[in-house]
Amino acid sequence: MSKPKIGFIGLGLMGAAMVECLQKNGYEVTVLGHRDRTGVDGAVARGADEAADAKTLAAASDVVMFCMGTSDHVESRVYGEDGVLEGVRDGTIVIDFGTSLPASTKKIGAAMAARGATYLDAPLGRTPAHAVDGLLNIMCSGEKAAYDKVAPILNILGENVFHLGDLGTGHTIKLINNFFAMTTACAMSEAFAMADIAGVERQALYNVMSAGPLRSGMMDFVKNYATDGQIDLAFSVQNAAKDVGYYNQMTTDLNAPSKMSVAADQALQAAVADGKGDIMVPEMVDFFAEVLTK
Repeated sequence: MSKPKIGFIGLGLMGAAMVECLQKNGYEVTVLGHRDRTGVDGAVARGADEAADAKTLAAASDVVMFCMGTSDHVESRVYGEDGVLEGVRDGTIVIDFGTSLPASTKKIGAAMAARGATYLDAPLGRTPAHAVDGLLNIMCSGEKAAYDKVAPILNILGENVFHLGDLGTGHTIKLINNFFAMTTACAMSEAFAMADIAGVERQALYNVMSAGPLRSGMMDFVKNYATDGQIDLAFSVQNAAKDVGYYNQMTTDLNAPSKMSVAADQALQAAVADGKGDIMVPEMVDFFAEVLTK
C-alpha cells in the first residue's frame, strides 16, 4: 500500500526537522512557505513540492500537519478562501503539532468535521534534534479511528506516542505541563538570584535543595546555567510566556482561573517587556538578579 501524501505547514526549526524525518522515511511531502525559507528550501531540495497556498496544499494531501507558534497562526491557515478548510475532503486528517488553545482546537475540529475531515491535536515534547531522528514525545488526542490511521506516521516521528482521549486533551495536558515546568523554572531562577543577594553561593544552595525531594530535571536545567553558564533547555522566554498565558486563558475558559500561575506569568511577561523575549528560560536567573535589586 502506498504511503499517504503529507502536507506540512510551519517549517521553523521543529517543523523542518520533522519534515526531514518524514522524507528520510519515504513520505511524499508538500510544504508551505515560511518567513524563514531555510526549512522550506531544504525540504524542496530533498524532493518536496511547495504549495502556493494552504488550500492547494490540503487538496494535494491525505494528511495535513501544522507546526506553528500560536492558535492565531493556526487559524490563519485554516480559515479564509485559501485556507486548509477549503481544500480538505472526506477522509482528510489534519494534525496540529503546536501548543494551541483547547477552545480553538475544538472549534477547528467542528469545522473540519463539517467538511468530512478529522482534526487531531498532537503537541510535542523534546527538541528539533530529537525530531530529525524520530525521537519526539507526541501527545495526540481526537477520534481514535483517525489516530489509528496516522499512528504509523506518528511512530516514525516519535519515540513515545500517546493517544490521550477526546480532541483537545493533548493541548490541555501540554499547557498544564508547561505551566508547571515554567513555574518551577522561574521559582528556581529567583532562588539562585536571592541566594546572590543574601551572600550564599549558588552551588551551596543547589547542594542542599537537590539532596531532597525538590530535585528535578527542570531544577538541573536552571542550575547548569546558574553555576556553569550551560544552557540545556533551549526554550525561549517568549515561548514560555505564551504557553503560560495560554494556560491562564484555558483556566479562565474552564471558569477556574489559575492562582498558581500568576507569578510565573508576571515574571515572564516582565522579561519580554524588558526586551528579553529571545533569551532562554534558564537565563531568567540573570533577569531576576537584575530586577530584584532595583
